[in-house]
Amino acid sequence: MPTYEYACADCGHQFEQFQAFSEEPILTCPECKGELRKVYSNVGVVFKGTGFYKNDSRPAATSSGE
Repeated sequence: MPTYEYACADCGHQFEQFQAFSEEPILTCPECKGELRKVYSNVGVVFKGTGFYKNDSRPAATSSGE
């Protein structure tokens, strides 16, 4: 289940909430009942294995100095 970060536009309260994709977003701050907004941040992605780099898909270099 994804974790979403929310921030209140009125009081600045920030918190994280576990929510299913099908759930409606939280709209009111639990502290002051002000307007909430979702905070989006960068997600780190690591690709492991073969085929993700340019040098994985081209043939091996041969030396021409024979």
